[in-house]
Amino acid sequence: MSVRPILLLGDPRLRLKGQPVDSFGKYLHELLDDLAATMRDAPGVGLAAPQIGETLAACVIEVEGRLHELVNPRITKSTGDDRDLEGCLSIPGYAAYVTRRERVWVVAQNRVGKKIKIAGSGLLGRALQHELDHLEGKLYIDYLDSMDELIATGHGEDDDEEATSDAEVPAPALA
Repeated sequence: MSVRPILLLGDPRLRLKGQPVDSFGKYLHELLDDLAATMRDAPGVGLAAPQIGETLAACVIEVEGRLHELVNPRITKSTGDDRDLEGCLSIPGYAAYVTRRERVWVVAQNRVGKKIKIAGSGLLGRALQHELDHLEGKLYIDYLDSMDELIATGHGEDDDEEATSDAEVPAPALA
């Protein structure tokens, strides 16, 4: 398990789609472990394989102490709308208000290929949509009408939690 560099906005690999995973062996297990370690180190709520330069349809999300490993995920149902602040580990120091579905239902596979289902609302629902967007080469800024909608959060390379008070905008870095 190792912490890997997270690609930043401007790197063309962030726009690549995650390819379907068909091998559920050691390589995938190490990738999922690296995703979790990198996400926690950042720290963030989720991380998708394309964000560390791996073009595979795999991501991790950790909300309320529960780690979700999702391989080949897809949203099967969604309801309602929810507008909230959203940030991204690939776009550090910024957040924006983004409208997403209020609740989503996702079907995926786990690290050994078994079919799993997960439903989420609130932070989990937002994180699910955010990470699945990454697997399609889409970033949360694609939902904005203008980059002027970005809000500086005060989070930079060397800043810590105290920096959020500068802008009074605590936004979770989803991934």
